[in-house]
Amino acid sequence: MHRRVFLADLGMGFTGLALAAMLHRDGRAADAAGKWAPPDGKPHFTPKAKNVIWLFMNGGVSHMETFDPKPMLTKYAGKTIGETPFKDAQNPEKLKLARVTVVNDANGQQRNKLFPLQVGFKKYGQAGIEVSDWLPHTGSRIDDIAVVRSTWTTDDNHGAQTQFHTGRHMLDGEFPTLGAWVHYGLGTLNENLPQFVSMGRREYWNIKDGHYLGPAHDAVPLRVDPVNPLDYGKPELPVTAAEQKAGFELSGKLNKLRAAEYPDDPALDARIKSYELAFRMQKSLPEVLDFAKETEETKKLYGIDRPETRDFGMQLLASRRLVERGVRFIQIQHGAGGAGVWDAHGGLKKNHEQNCLAVDKPIGGLLKDLKRTGLLKDTIVVFATEFGRTPGTQGSDGRDHHIFGFSVWLAGGGIKGGVVHGATDEIGFHAVENRHYVTDVHATILHQLGLDSRKLEVPGRKRLDTDHGSPIKEIIA
Repeated sequence: MHRRVFLADLGMGFTGLALAAMLHRDGRAADAAGKWAPPDGKPHFTPKAKNVIWLFMNGGVSHMETFDPKPMLTKYAGKTIGETPFKDAQNPEKLKLARVTVVNDANGQQRNKLFPLQVGFKKYGQAGIEVSDWLPHTGSRIDDIAVVRSTWTTDDNHGAQTQFHTGRHMLDGEFPTLGAWVHYGLGTLNENLPQFVSMGRREYWNIKDGHYLGPAHDAVPLRVDPVNPLDYGKPELPVTAAEQKAGFELSGKLNKLRAAEYPDDPALDARIKSYELAFRMQKSLPEVLDFAKETEETKKLYGIDRPETRDFGMQLLASRRLVERGVRFIQIQHGAGGAGVWDAHGGLKKNHEQNCLAVDKPIGGLLKDLKRTGLLKDTIVVFATEFGRTPGTQGSDGRDHHIFGFSVWLAGGGIKGGVVHGATDEIGFHAVENRHYVTDVHATILHQLGLDSRKLEVPGRKRLDTDHGSPIKEIIA
C-alpha cells in the first residue's frame, strides 16, 4: 500500500482501512487508465421498446421439433445423408464454419442416418405458421411472433450459451452480455428496482455479465420468493427500520469518502450502488413477487396451478410484474445444470415433450398477458437457445449439437407478428436463406431499444463488425 493511501486511511479511520483491505483482497483496486465516460442514459435514436424479457433454453432446442418442421426427415428416415438427394449437406466447404464430426463405418461410408420427426405440426394464426404439437399455447400466439429459422453460430459445445449471450466465442475471452450492454447504455426506469435481473440457474461459464464494463452491470440474481428474493437481501439479525436506515446512511457516507480517494474504482462504485439499491429493494421486491393480488385466472394462465409449469410460470409472471414496474432487462435461464436439460443426445421425444410442457403454457400466458395489458408494444420477448440439433440420429433416438442452422423467435416491442424469416435446407442442416449470426439478434434488440452498439464501445475494447451484428430489418414493423 502506498504511503499516501496509508495516511489517507488513517484520516478516514479504521472503517476506510477495512474497506480498502477488502477491495485489495478482492483484487479490485482501480486502474485509472482504464476509466471511461459512461453513456448519458439516453437512447441514440427514438426507441420502439423499453424492456426485454430474454427466455433462454439451456442445452440446445431441436429446431426440427419446434419451429422448423422438415417432413423430408421422415421420408428418408434411416438413410445416411449420402444416400439421399441432400448428400451435399456435409460438403466440407459448407462445414467450414466450425468443427463437425462425421462418423464413418469400415467402408468409409457416412453412418449419420436421418432421424424422423418425433412430433406432428399444426398451422396457427392468420398466417398459418406451423408450430410443434408440443407447443400449442405458444402456437396460439404466433400472430405476435416473428420466427427466425436461419440462425447460426460457431461454438459446437455448450460454451455456445456464453456465445449467444455475448456474441463472442468462449475461447475469445470474457465479454459483456447483451443485458449488460443494455444496462450500461440506458438509464433506470425505476430507482427502487434493479434494471437488470436474472432468474434461474446459471453455469460457471455463463454466470457474469458486466466483465470489462464492470461489476455494476452484472444482473441481479433473483428468486421468485417474496420472503427471501435474493442473497443477503435482509438483515441477519433483527433490526428496526430506523436502525437499518442509519446503518445504510453511515456505510454510504464512508464509501463515498473512499470513492473520492479512488474515483476510478469500478468495484467500489458498484458496491456503493449495490448498498443503496439493496436498501430500496428490501421494500419494493417483496411486493413485486407477492402474487396475492393476481387473479386466479391470471395464475392459471401462467400454469402456476400445475406442478409441471409452476416454477417457470412463476418466473414469467414475476417478469410481467417487473416490466410493468420499469425493470429494463429480465434474463431467464430454463433448465441449466451441466449441459442443460434440452441436451437430447438420447430420448429426444421424451426430453423435448417434457421440457415443452414445462415452458409452453407459461410462455403463451406471458404473451397473452402482455398483449391484453398493453405491455407487449413496449416489451420484446425473445425465445433463444445456444444451437439446434442434428437432422441425423445420435445413438438410437437422439440428436447431437448443431450449429449450422436453428431457430429463435422474437415478439413485441415493434417486432412484426405472424412472420417467418429465413430458412434452412430441406433437412434442417444449413441456414440457406437470410442467414443470421447470433449478434444479428442482439443488434435487432438494441435497435428497438434505440441503441447503436458501435456508439457503446469503450476505449481499448473495439469489437469486430461481426460482433456488432446488423438489425434484422425484415422482422421490424
